[in-house]
Amino acid sequence: MKFEELHLQDTLLKAIKKSGFTEPTPIQEKCIPVIKEGKDVVGQSLTGSGKTAAFGLPLLERMQPKKGVQALILTPTRELAQQVKDTLATFAAFTPIQITGIYGGVSMQPQVDALRRVEVIVATPGRMLDHTNRKTVNFANTHYVVLDEADKMLEMGFIEDVEEILKHLPKERQTLLFSATIPSEIQHLIRRHLKNPVMIKEKLHVDKSLLKQVYYGVKQHEKFSLLVHLLKNKTPGLAIVFCATRREVDILSKNLKMQKIHAMAVHGGLSQNKRSKAVDSLKSEDIQVLVATDVAARGLDIKNISHIYNYDSPKNASEYTHRIGRTARAGKSGEAVTLLSERDHDNFRNVLNDSSLIIKKEAIPEFERVQFSRHVPEDREFSHNPHRQRFGRGFSKPRRHNF
Repeated sequence: MKFEELHLQDTLLKAIKKSGFTEPTPIQEKCIPVIKEGKDVVGQSLTGSGKTAAFGLPLLERMQPKKGVQALILTPTRELAQQVKDTLATFAAFTPIQITGIYGGVSMQPQVDALRRVEVIVATPGRMLDHTNRKTVNFANTHYVVLDEADKMLEMGFIEDVEEILKHLPKERQTLLFSATIPSEIQHLIRRHLKNPVMIKEKLHVDKSLLKQVYYGVKQHEKFSLLVHLLKNKTPGLAIVFCATRREVDILSKNLKMQKIHAMAVHGGLSQNKRSKAVDSLKSEDIQVLVATDVAARGLDIKNISHIYNYDSPKNASEYTHRIGRTARAGKSGEAVTLLSERDHDNFRNVLNDSSLIIKKEAIPEFERVQFSRHVPEDREFSHNPHRQRFGRGFSKPRRHNF
């Protein structure tokens, strides 16, 4: 099927063509006609399936210039809000429709100004509720609502904010909900706020032919040295390294810089400016490694991610699947590597409860022990060259470690 067969407006088709897209993804092919009919939809699919266009294209068709805020899209994270906003702006390039991103970590006043002149809002629940309570937004003409990554919003404790926001919206509206999983709380949300929704489910598994999944059994004090070795010698593209806590992300990223690996941190405790800079640096390949908590596991569309490293094991199969979904995309191959020490075993057992995941044990390679400090002074951090560089290979006399 071609996008032309979905009978979208010429202005949208022009933008789609300019973006290099010719054929809709399965979720787009299924959702767009149903949304165009005005029906409520529950879409179940993983990040990377193309669902922003699946809900965005038919909504943009219905927007009327200078008629106030007509569509509200709620997302769990600032990064996803910015990305959805940018994607929609690309599709709306040949229309007069204006879109804004509303999220915390930045000044309120520019957002207040933007809310007076846009037709589409992409927002995180907390900041959107702030504007709602301050009456700096007018929802009188808002007849289209999207709840994106609903299960992540539930996990992050935003559902009460979502419920409160929905109270301020017109009862007569079209509501779309997208979620990778549908736990009982999300089912309640669907029953309360969606009218006879059409259920659309896309495949929720990783393409095993493109993604190699392995784990290394390693002692905790050797984990960092092995990671450095793998990043320097076995990672041809970009990498995301996942840690369990913000503190671990900060410590690990600083230690990687000490090893002259161009890494930056992203987690919920950083300012929006720092988070955006880290993500943008990876997208532009000014750095090669993003060290992150699970705030980066959903929504971010970064090309050329060849490797995902689980420095700390995810807690369950769902979290694991979302992490590794950052690689092996758009027909490219990728590798997901879990570094498994004694303290990770319980969580990893939960991951392996999903029989669809085939994760093989890999033999420990030869690697050199390197220093790891939990107290890295700021002035000792490695300052990376702003010009793009690939990983170096400066190890001498590798030493074999048997575990």
